[in-house]
Amino acid sequence: MKPSRLLLIWLGLLLGVSIVLGALQALQIDIPSSLISINWGLLLALWALAVIDALRLRRVPSPRIKRQIPGSLALGRWAEVQLDIAHDFAAPLTIDLFDHVPDGLAFEHLPMPVELQPGHVSQITYRLRPTRRGHFRFEQCEVNLPSPLGLWSGKRLIEVADQTRVYPDFARLYGGELLAVDNWLSQLGVRQRQRRGQGLEFHQLREFREGDSLRQIDWKATARQRTPIAREYQDERDQQIIFLLDCGRRMRSQDDELSHFDHALNACLLLSYVALRQGDAVGLSTFADDQTRHVVPVKGSGQLNVLLNAVYDLDSTQRPADYQAATNQLLTRQKRRALVVLVTNLRDEDDEELLSAVKRLSAQHRVLVASLREETLDTLRQTPVQTLPEALAYCGTVNYMNERAELHERLSAHGVPVVDVRPAELGAELVTRYLSWKRSAAL
Repeated sequence: MKPSRLLLIWLGLLLGVSIVLGALQALQIDIPSSLISINWGLLLALWALAVIDALRLRRVPSPRIKRQIPGSLALGRWAEVQLDIAHDFAAPLTIDLFDHVPDGLAFEHLPMPVELQPGHVSQITYRLRPTRRGHFRFEQCEVNLPSPLGLWSGKRLIEVADQTRVYPDFARLYGGELLAVDNWLSQLGVRQRQRRGQGLEFHQLREFREGDSLRQIDWKATARQRTPIAREYQDERDQQIIFLLDCGRRMRSQDDELSHFDHALNACLLLSYVALRQGDAVGLSTFADDQTRHVVPVKGSGQLNVLLNAVYDLDSTQRPADYQAATNQLLTRQKRRALVVLVTNLRDEDDEELLSAVKRLSAQHRVLVASLREETLDTLRQTPVQTLPEALAYCGTVNYMNERAELHERLSAHGVPVVDVRPAELGAELVTRYLSWKRSAAL
């Protein structure tokens, strides 16, 4: 409970009058004694009213609040939360309301004044924007009630328990279902290369059309139907994709409002969506310290929800990644040949350990290494050099990128393709590479 502005104004006025009267008495200026008595009487009356008003405020019942919040939120996207306020007040009342939003959720329009009318349930809305993924619990709302005479403001903490989950930005993925797949991928910057030949999986028989090759003709069906019949093939659908996701300290780098780890998650989910639509099975395995999780490759649209629930509260650690341990775990769990997409941030010191791990993986699986490149490297390399510090920064950047390129070349020399991109471009690049291999039957 704290005094209101009205009480402070009255108290200030009466104290000011007391000071003036005391100063006049000190200067031996004659003033009516009744003024002093009236001033003290007003102070005592104000004190009595304040005590009575405070006691009445304590007996005022707290309003009842119900929060309506989505069960899941998308990282970085605004969402609305609604608060329903019910009360038993006999007269209109204006309160100040503040919802205790957990850390990691930005908000707008709080605190908010709410006018309560007798016999009505008031509703207010405010906006949330998650800044990190995970599980969030709402515990209580804070309400400031004015006293009946308006001399006090009482703070009430009302228990309103709710919870929500913040997932990677999957709204963009599901939004793609409203468009044709080819148009949707082209809007994301995905380049589909010309298909070479046919896929390996038989789809159906149909009439021979102009442009079909003679190799597609099914001669037995042609003899039965007495008209040219061609075999139609489709891309192989029974493939398996495993994302081997680095959760180590290198993925904590941040160029924009999303960390490299969040960009990597979004890219993995984007490729998962495309691969599942193509009929392939998708799984995931993470490594680094205590962030080890494994999702078995499964086909079907429901697998995307499984992946989202498996990674929504996953975060990078401050420990380095152990490529050998990750390789051991994956080889133990995944016996069938699959496309393993290793998402990490390579350094020159990874040479021996990474090469050894990738060679072991390549003996059983098709491996693609996706290495994230910091945005600042490209910026420093393109910045004009005019001073000594700028020259040192430029030379250090070029030297670092040359060592990084040498590591990529060594991996390529051992038959391991490498994707070296900025985090925001990773999703489109992975989808492009996947579709290229899919259409050329290279998986």
